[in-house]
Amino acid sequence: MKTSQKGIHLIISFEGFSSKPYLDSAGIPTIGYGNTYYPGGKKVTMNDSAISKEKGVELFSSVLPTYEKIVNSKIKVPLTQNQFDALVSHTYNTGGSDGLFKLVNDRASEAAIRNWFTTKYITAGGKVLNGLIRRRKAEADMFFSK
Repeated sequence: MKTSQKGIHLIISFEGFSSKPYLDSAGIPTIGYGNTYYPGGKKVTMNDSAISKEKGVELFSSVLPTYEKIVNSKIKVPLTQNQFDALVSHTYNTGGSDGLFKLVNDRASEAAIRNWFTTKYITAGGKVLNGLIRRRKAEADMFFSK
């Protein structure tokens, strides 16, 4: 599966765009739409040159398939497009979670999956972040939308 425009919009709406490198809430150098590395695996550094919005879109588009591949390889049950998009958004932000993938593969209840989405991966640097709480809720809502 591939991420839909709706899924891409979810990701970039939470990531936002930065033309210059910055330290994300976990202290990791980041650029563009939440990119922490470039195609080929080179990590973003605080000394990197600024990029245009067009370059940011190109960078995002070049790394998104990595996260789609993770979801496609870890999930063994059929998914709706919204479920796939929600999992790709989560994986783009966190690198993926075997705990969440297991719940989905085990066809856990909506309550169990929603609880997992809304209570895990909501901290950075040891602090609960409202932006991550909002993102996890949006991912859960997308996962369970028709």
